[in-house]
Amino acid sequence: MRRLFPVTEETAARTPDETGGGADDREWSLAELAAAYAYPAPGPGGREPWLRANMVSTLDGAAQHDGRSQPISGDADMRIFGTLRGLADVVIVGAETVRQEGYRPARAREAFAEARRAAGQTPAPAVAVVSAGLDLDFSLPLFTSPLTPTLLLTGAAAPPDRVATAEKAGARVVIAGDGMGVDFARAVRALADLGLTRLLTEGGPRVLGQLIAAGVLDELCLTVSPMLTAGDAQRIAGGPPVAVPRRFELVSLLEEAGFLFGRYRRT
Repeated sequence: MRRLFPVTEETAARTPDETGGGADDREWSLAELAAAYAYPAPGPGGREPWLRANMVSTLDGAAQHDGRSQPISGDADMRIFGTLRGLADVVIVGAETVRQEGYRPARAREAFAEARRAAGQTPAPAVAVVSAGLDLDFSLPLFTSPLTPTLLLTGAAAPPDRVATAEKAGARVVIAGDGMGVDFARAVRALADLGLTRLLTEGGPRVLGQLIAAGVLDELCLTVSPMLTAGDAQRIAGGPPVAVPRRFELVSLLEEAGFLFGRYRRT
């Protein structure tokens, strides 16, 4: 893996012939990736919730192939995927993505165990599923056998029988809206009130679009896959457009095997 931005003194000193290889062009350890993707330090008033998204897109803008993101991913992308989960308190994901991707509970990884203990985190992040109607299979391992109980973000008008079924399965229902839908600003505050301030979303596109529209997305970790799919696959964010485009700045850019890994923060 190579760091393309920001340019370090060591990188700047290398000749053009050296930029394709050398000490920096290798597989980074999980500890190095964790340092590169660390959440911002708490401010003077204490830690505020910080919400980052992790998404992958092909060169022609497809966020998935045949309904899933795995075919457009790669080894380095999966290492970063695991690292971002290893740093997070909670992973926010839409119900449709849970169904399409076959989501399972986040697992504990030894590489992150000590850091998570020191930070007061659970052994693995919770998964928070966004669902208005709670139309989910509560017999799946995501609900029956997570290390950290799965959360359900829903509205106050969610079907009571589905709420009861979810709670019986061991899920924790978090009301984050007055009707059937979820108010995403309210959802972020509700998670922070539970002590979950290092937030990560893995989409899907509709959830990411709603987070953008709500103005609560702080950071986008975007993998650009060196693939072309054509077709009519979704972009990384869907839903209605925002009135004024949200401006983000590039914080870092890594490369491995033709994949680009960018980090963008809200300006």
